Amino acid sequence: MALALLAGACSRSSVPVTANPGGNVFPSPSALNATRAPLLPTDRYALPQLDSAGFAALLDQLRGTPVVVNVWASWCGPCREEAPRLAAAARTYGDRVQFLGVDIQDQRTPAKQFIRDFGWPYPSVFDPTSEIQHGLGYFGQPVTVFFDRSGRQVSILVHGHRVSANSGPIDAKVLDRAIRQILR
Repeated sequence: MALALLAGACSRSSVPVTANPGGNVFPSPSALNATRAPLLPTDRYALPQLDSAGFAALLDQLRGTPVVVNVWASWCGPCREEAPRLAAAARTYGDRVQFLGVDIQDQRTPAKQFIRDFGWPYPSVFDPTSEIQHGLGYFGQPVTVFFDRSGRQVSILVHGHRVSANSGPIDAKVLDRAIRQILR
């Protein structure tokens, strides 16, 4: 039943969401990265395709920097709902926390338009078969996962409950609290 709920949570939605509501534009194709790593895209529109092994290698290269991983798709209504909150958080914390998107079951052109429309300053990788998402142990999207400086996935507090990740559109307060937790 939980799997059905998660899968249904990100059906194609008709939820009206205004892209980039604050008018905050990040016009440069350069990604806002908190660190450097060979596998980390420096162009936010590059969307290099990675498999689970490549993604694990990327996460390993990011050790020493807190990381926020968001699994998303351009066609996902709840992903569109949370996108402005992720953009704002990245603009606030992106020099200290590495934000990284995982675009799943998508096509690159609409994914690049999504990144542009919501002003995401950080890079994403392309996962057309959801291999990375499933390797992380999740189904459905959006999902936001947090890693501390040691590369360990941390549990976060969501509405009074400790969970391994935020499933569904992340609330701004939950996102801020989780980021502050991994910055400690």
